[in-house]
Amino acid sequence: MTLYLVKRLELVIRALLDDVLRPLGLTTLQYTALSVLQNKGALSSAQLARRSFLRPQTMHEMVLTLEKRGLITRGPGASNRRVLLASLTQSGSDLLATCAPAVQELEDELLADLSPGQRETFREGLEHGISALAAVSEVRRS
Repeated sequence: MTLYLVKRLELVIRALLDDVLRPLGLTTLQYTALSVLQNKGALSSAQLARRSFLRPQTMHEMVLTLEKRGLITRGPGASNRRVLLASLTQSGSDLLATCAPAVQELEDELLADLSPGQRETFREGLEHGISALAAVSEVRRS
């Protein structure tokens, strides 16, 4: 039942994010990838796919699209020059800043009826669920 509720929440969030991001020329998946790069720094397509919860093939196509739009740039990594690392450009950072108010408004609406303590508990529960299932995923991939 909990997984069903989480999935329903994800679907509602995704639909609402798509609606607010569409006028800005982004999909929710593209926004997520750009946000990951903003928070984590330069990443390979494989790393970005894992952190964005996408298949590597899907991420490869998205990276090419974002690069063509000038939102990210790719270059060789310092430790392995054969691996191209994606980085957020200034244009990508500016676009995320433009998206921030609309995304924040959705988050505010999600949390509006919760007390500060309930908001913290909600976030902690989500973070715990992500960590627990990420560990399960790692074990199953090994």
